[in-house]
Amino acid sequence: MTIITQSIERATRLGLSVVSIALAITGLHSPAQAQANYPDKPIRLVVPYTPGGGADTNSRMLAQPMSAILGQPIVIENRPGASGVVGAMAVLQAPADGYTVFFDAFPYAVNAVMRDLPFDPVKDMIPVSQAINMPLILVVPAASPFKTVKDLVDYAKANPNKLDYGSYGAGGAAHLAAELLQRDAGIKWTHVPYKGGAQAIADVLAGRLGGYFSNPITALPHLKSGKLRALGTTGATRMEALPEVPTLEELGYPGFRVVEWNGFFVAKGTPSSAIERLAKTINEATKDPAVKARMGSMGIEPVGNTPEQFTTFLNGEIKQWRALVQSNNIRAD
Repeated sequence: MTIITQSIERATRLGLSVVSIALAITGLHSPAQAQANYPDKPIRLVVPYTPGGGADTNSRMLAQPMSAILGQPIVIENRPGASGVVGAMAVLQAPADGYTVFFDAFPYAVNAVMRDLPFDPVKDMIPVSQAINMPLILVVPAASPFKTVKDLVDYAKANPNKLDYGSYGAGGAAHLAAELLQRDAGIKWTHVPYKGGAQAIADVLAGRLGGYFSNPITALPHLKSGKLRALGTTGATRMEALPEVPTLEELGYPGFRVVEWNGFFVAKGTPSSAIERLAKTINEATKDPAVKARMGSMGIEPVGNTPEQFTTFLNGEIKQWRALVQSNNIRAD
């Protein structure tokens, strides 16, 4: 009789379960022990957008320092489709153990108020930490007669719907920023949706489009070359990369804040210890000097905060966009 067999017989006489015996013999960890060692294997980071885009680029900038802090690889998996829904469902269908993490962006909050979704963005996902803020820049062609936001607004008031603006689709940040200006400034201008930001910025550069709320990654090179003019930005403070350009709030539009944000989420049911470890790691990664320098040069503001702070921010976003969607009668594509 082997030693293991003898151990099983003695344990059985003492009333121990087969599972307990197996754990004792093999040294397997309990769930609590496994979470104490989190993470002890690679983490899958699902990005619901195509490779090379803004969210994908930002996720990779943060994944590298996060991996170094955690001591485990972070494997990025791009799952584009249906305004982020395909990626979200991939996360929700995986075990809620902290090893499948979701990295989404501005559309997450807008989807909650504009689309019928197969999941509840508020109840089914847990916000872990906001990663970045990226204010938008209201740009016009270099040859435009508009030198200030007031110039643009005055013209639009005097000429309803004769001025057009571009976006990369209904419900995107560029579209909603323009709708917010329409509401707050009391103007009427015409929405021209494009398939992507590249097409929109191309028409602004060519002078075929009156205005566009661009993200800084796209706009900054053209602003530096003099091919575009910046009238205002949509953050709480002036952008580090454009310190001479005022915010819309400075120009008399209180509460005018539109940021293309990115953030980390996990599925409901994920252990709190894993959430806390992830949030702490994200905070450290956003403070990495190399990350801060690179993001600053691109007009991006690294954030890094607690699950509670990110939840408060997200609730504010949903409230703001629900009010605008209702007041301006905005419809999804």
